Amino acid sequence: MPKRILIVDDDLATRTMLRDMLETGGHEVVAEASSGEEVVDRYRESSPDLVIMDIVLPRKNGIEVIGLLKAIDRGARIIIISALADIPLIKAAFASGAIDFIHKPFTAAKMLEAVRQAA
Repeated sequence: MPKRILIVDDDLATRTMLRDMLETGGHEVVAEASSGEEVVDRYRESSPDLVIMDIVLPRKNGIEVIGLLKAIDRGARIIIISALADIPLIKAAFASGAIDFIHKPFTAAKMLEAVRQAA
């Protein structure tokens, strides 16, 4: 089933790559954000089914943003992506409410499978 997705990453190239992967996979990218500050507003405006978010963001990090999203929508579904393989950070993301973690770089197949599993 196609998902409505909010992409959050400070790197434009990563957001563009994700958009292409997701749209080719039949999903709809309903919004994008480039900083932790923007995410809550984009989430409220677009009501996505799923958020795909880098853990390292300017102004508010991914752990903080997960908490903010969960405060406004306990059912928020969040997949974290990161080039960092920091185990305590990954554990903190899951403890905050992330449903999956995908290490960068990732393939389209890996991303689309994670989106499918997020249902």
